[in-house]
Amino acid sequence: MELAWSDSTEIAITLAENYPEQDPHQVRFTDLRRMILGLAEFTDDPNHCGERVLEAVMLAWIDEY
Repeated sequence: MELAWSDSTEIAITLAENYPEQDPHQVRFTDLRRMILGLAEFTDDPNHCGERVLEAVMLAWIDEY
């Protein structure tokens, strides 16, 4: 399954699976972006990310957490 910036919930689920010990409340946006870009499933353009996208992923990850 390929992930894009618009897949905030799926990205959050994948982050929760890949980083089960990580408290998303403690992750900075710069680190979050790096973590997302490091996901094997992520194939979108790295330059199409903004603060709102990262906020959506962060909120979804917190819900998963």
